[in-house]
Amino acid sequence: MSAVAVAEVPRKSPAVPRRRRDGLWWVRVRARVAAVAVVLAGLALPVAAATPAAADPGTFAYVANANSNDVSVIDTGTNTVIATVPVGAVPFGVAVNPAGTRAYVANRNSNDVSVIDTGTNTVTATVPVGTAPFGVAVNPAGTFAYVTNSASNNVSVIDTGTNSVTATIPVGINPQGVAVNPAGTFVYVPNPAANSVSVIDTGTNTVTATVPVGAVPVGVAVNPAGTFAYVTNQGANSVSVIDTGTNTVTATVPVGAFPFGVAVNPAGTRAYVTNRNSNDVSVIDTGTNTVTATVPVGTNPQGVAVNPAGTFAYVTNFFSDSVSVIDTGTNTVTATVPVGTAPFGVAVAVVPASTAACPAGSVITGGGFELTGPAPSNLTSKPVNDTWQVSFTNPTTQDITVTPYAVCADNTP
Repeated sequence: MSAVAVAEVPRKSPAVPRRRRDGLWWVRVRARVAAVAVVLAGLALPVAAATPAAADPGTFAYVANANSNDVSVIDTGTNTVIATVPVGAVPFGVAVNPAGTRAYVANRNSNDVSVIDTGTNTVTATVPVGTAPFGVAVNPAGTFAYVTNSASNNVSVIDTGTNSVTATIPVGINPQGVAVNPAGTFVYVPNPAANSVSVIDTGTNTVTATVPVGAVPVGVAVNPAGTFAYVTNQGANSVSVIDTGTNTVTATVPVGAFPFGVAVNPAGTRAYVTNRNSNDVSVIDTGTNTVTATVPVGTNPQGVAVNPAGTFAYVTNFFSDSVSVIDTGTNTVTATVPVGTAPFGVAVAVVPASTAACPAGSVITGGGFELTGPAPSNLTSKPVNDTWQVSFTNPTTQDITVTPYAVCADNTP
C-alpha cells in the first residue's frame, strides 16, 4: 500500500518533533541565514537547511585568532567571513579532518583542543591535552589528531572517535609545528630549542628518528608523495628539506627573514613559506629547491594553507588582523580578508554538502518551502535527484528564515 510523506532529513540534526497529519509525515527543521552570510544566486540550499551560522557546502578557510579567542570561517568563494566560532584561550594551531566535518583548534593558554563541527560551526567537544598546545594535525584516515604541547615537550594523540587522549609521546624541547605524512605512518615535529625534528612512528607512538636541521625550526609540511618534509628554520632564515626515506637533510633553501609557516600545494611542485620579519611569502620550486617568487603580504605573516585545488594560498597576518589570499598562478595577492585579532594558524578544507533524501523505497514527487523575512531575489525551487533544493539571493541586511521540504511517495507494496 503506497503512502505519501513529507521529509526533511538533515546531514546532522537533533531529534525534531514529528506529527502525522492527513496521512502525511511532516518533519520541520528551521534555519536562519545570517545577513553576513548572504546566499548567492545559484548556490543550492539542500532540503535540510543548516543550523544557525552553518556553512553551505563549499571550500572554507578556518583561521585561529589568538587574541580574540575565536575562529573565523572564511567562505573562499566570496572571501568573506561567514561565521565566528568562540574557542579556548589563545588559539594557535588549527587543522581540519580529511572528511571536512571537524576542525581541531589548539588553545595555548587553556591547555586544550576545541573540536568544531564544520556543518554547524559550533564547538562540540573540548579535549584537555598537555601544557601550551601549539600545533595540530590530523591523520589521513581522520582517526587521530596529533597536538604539540610546547611547554611539556610532548605530543598528545587524540582519538577523534572518542575525543580523548590515548597516548602522550615525549619529543624534543619546545615542539611547535606538526605534520602527518600522506600514508599516516609518520608524524614530523620540529623542536625549536633543540634544532631538530622528531619523527614519530604512528604504529608504536614512539620517536624512531631525530633529524638535525637549522636554527630554531618551527613549521613543517610534508609533500603529497610523502617523500620530503619541509622545515622552516626561524633562526637561520632557511628551509631544511628532509628526505623522509633516509631522514636526512638533502637541501637547505634560503628564504626571507624569520620564516615560520610552510605549506605544500597538492601537486607537490611548490612550497609556500611565511616570513614573519620581512612580511612576505617565499615560493619554493620543489623540483629545484630554489625560491622563484616572493609575494608581499600583511604584517607579521604566520600561518599558510593552500586550497585543495592548489589555486590559492591563504596567509594569516598577525599584526594586520587579516588574511592575504594569494593567486598561485600569478603569485599576487588578490584579496585581503579582515578576521579576528592576531590571526595565527589557518587550514583550508572542503565542507561536504548536507544531504536530504527521500527514504529508501520512495521517490520524490514534489517539494516546496516556507520563507520568513524580506523577499529574496533570484528564487528557484526544484527537485535534484531525491532532494528538493532552494536557491536565492538575500539582497538585504536582514535574516531570512528558510523551511524547505520534500514530498516523497512510498513505492513499497
